Amino acid sequence: MKDFNKIALELHKKYQGKLSVEGRASVKDQDDLSWVYTPGVAQPCKEIFKDREKMYDYTLKSRTVAVITDGSAVLGLGNIGAEASIPVMEGKSLLLKEFGGVDSFLICVQTQDPDEFVNVVKNIAPVFGGINLEDISAPKCIDVENRLKEILDIPVFHDDQHGTAIILGAAVLNAAKVANKKVSDLVISQSGTGAAGINIIKMLKQLGVKEIRAFNINGVVNSSTKSKNDKYVNQLLDDKIIHDNDLKDLADIVKGSDVFIGVSVANILTEDMIKSMNDKPIVFAMANPDPEIKPELAKNAGVYILGTGRSDYPNQINNVLAFPGIFKALLVTRQQVTDEVKLATAKAIASCVPENELSPDKVIPNPFDKKVPEIIYETLLKIANK
Repeated sequence: MKDFNKIALELHKKYQGKLSVEGRASVKDQDDLSWVYTPGVAQPCKEIFKDREKMYDYTLKSRTVAVITDGSAVLGLGNIGAEASIPVMEGKSLLLKEFGGVDSFLICVQTQDPDEFVNVVKNIAPVFGGINLEDISAPKCIDVENRLKEILDIPVFHDDQHGTAIILGAAVLNAAKVANKKVSDLVISQSGTGAAGINIIKMLKQLGVKEIRAFNINGVVNSSTKSKNDKYVNQLLDDKIIHDNDLKDLADIVKGSDVFIGVSVANILTEDMIKSMNDKPIVFAMANPDPEIKPELAKNAGVYILGTGRSDYPNQINNVLAFPGIFKALLVTRQQVTDEVKLATAKAIASCVPENELSPDKVIPNPFDKKVPEIIYETLLKIANK
């Protein structure tokens, strides 16, 4: 078995990171020098000074995204800070380029104060056509994204909040088809109500799911635990998006559910819990690197459809299916990521698996399916042009 940790360390050292900067224009003679720099470069500067919209004509703004973090919630590693987050942000930038043809710069900010962070993003925004927020802890990330959407005139997208929700939404749509169940009839139990968890619940509601039971570090999310939860979780309860109940623990909320969704911690789901689920149980255990239940145990317990965040098992819930195509479109449309955009993207991704190819081991496309970002791009252009 390959030691990916060792391989990754060796390759990161070999390449000293994963990105470089390459020019789109060549500088081979005096004429080239004169137009890419002085004196010719002054003319586009003057045009932009007269009309700032000209930035989209004369600079990289029209095709460039900032991948920006404060390092407070990096992957499953937690608060490791700006410096240690750099390899992840490099990887994100590389994926934007490889899968969406989108140029980006990684920016790892040496502050975790939300006011300072928002101010940094606001002040660097002139260079970029979009902002991809990454790995910012919850619930701070929700406030930061909302504030930036209000003050910036370019798209702002926090992938950790919305990307997982979009992919999971696509997976649930197709899993329901494979299990021959109506989405509206599904009873869903979810462990984890952080940034991704909250948006997954909102996505499920958009898809038409009527009963969503939630569990988090404070226990079952219901009226009796409201004082322990943040305002965003309580709002879902108040809006009757999370189903209020008198259940006592995770085993209670899993019992009689059709789908279990995990965005929490390893090994929290047991075989007995799966056996208590409805016929053809569906489990998306997405804690990384170790899911809420080991896949082998889930299969032994009778799981019908299993998805994880890992690449070594079928049905990987991988955000790379969404964000490259989304940003490719956002740079053209300059629209914000609305509920309509997210729902349309989830449906577009689900449609990328032909009905005759759907199976328990294939409810979402392969991350390397090149038609996925193109279908997302075309879908979002249609929304923008309505």
